[in-house]
Parts: sequence; C-alpha cells; structure tokens
Amino acid sequence: MQQLQVGIFIFDEVEVLDFAGPFEVFSRTRLTPGVASRRSEETAPFHVFTVAAEGRPVVATGGLRVIPDYDFATAPPMDLLVVPGGFGTRALLHDTAVLDWIRRTAAGSGRVTSVCTGALLLAQAGLLAGRRATTHWGALELLASLDPTIRIEPTARVVKDGITTSAGVSAGIDMALAVVADLHGEAVADETARYMDYIRGGTASVS
Repeated sequence: MQQLQVGIFIFDEVEVLDFAGPFEVFSRTRLTPGVASRRSEETAPFHVFTVAAEGRPVVATGGLRVIPDYDFATAPPMDLLVVPGGFGTRALLHDTAVLDWIRRTAAGSGRVTSVCTGALLLAQAGLLAGRRATTHWGALELLASLDPTIRIEPTARVVKDGITTSAGVSAGIDMALAVVADLHGEAVADETARYMDYIRGGTASVS
C-alpha cells in the first residue's frame, strides 16, 4: 500500500495534545477495522513523523521532551503538513526560517492543516489569505489582526477551506478525523474514533 506521508511540525512550547492528537489519529487509522489490524502496518494509509527546525529535543508545554524524527534539512517530502499550536507559536511569528519552511513545505504538500494557534503561523506565512479559518478561542482576535482578509469562524471546531484549520487543543483530533473521512470515508473515520474511544463532535464549515 502506498502510504501518505504526514509531517507534524514540532517546536519548543508546542501544546502536547495539538501534535499528539493528530499523531494518534493518523498513526492508528487502518482501512481494515478491529483491534488486530493495529498490530501491523498492512492496512495503514498514513506514515506519520515529526519535524523540527533542528535535530535537538523539543521541550513541549508541561516540560515533555520530544525527539523529532527529522529537522528542516533532512525532512522528506510530505503529502500532509500538520502545524500545531501552543505558546511557542508567538516567537515563531517572527522567525523567518520557520515561516519560509512552512511556505515551501505547504507548496509541495497536497494538504495543509493546523491545530489551535498553528493557524497563526499559517496566517503569518500568507497561507490563509481570503480563506475561512479558526483557531483557539483565546487567539481569534490575534488571528484576525495578522491578516484582515481571513474570514474568522469563531464557533466552528473544524474549518475546511482549501486549508483545514481547527479550534484549540483537543479539536486537533476532530481535524485529523475529518481528514481521514475526506480521504477514506466516514466509516473509516468513525472506526478510528471508536478504536480510540473518542466521541466525534463539533461543527465543520466546508467550502
């Protein structure tokens, strides 16, 4: 099976569930239902890995240390880019190397997504111009200020408008399941959520 390559950007002060939630969804998705199918990669449609600016360990919120699989220089091409949020996004809004990498990677990816304040980085990179989007409720005004052309949807949990954005933290799980549903159907997404003992919910705005 040809697996889609899913790259998740991580950085200091990234919110743990922002990246771990989508990682869990994409890495546990199987096209064959049941617990037994999760014991092999035979019907796994995604290969998931993490990418950081440098190869050193990243310190996430709460002090969790994460060793990235790749750095910017060694990361392979991605079919799907996930940009999570967290307090660390504020410093990255002024990091030219990070913003350039996001632009380049997004240009080569079939799909671009964000969780929580990851949308701020997409906006600062110019990728949300003229699109509908959302982010964590505490950053909606900041998102609007970065690019006034963005049409903010403050009550949506997941917004799909060319780029898929989600509300805060746990909403990244809904975002990832929505991507699974788009690519492999609602039955696969529902079965993945059932395996995770996760109740799907929230509203989505679809273009």
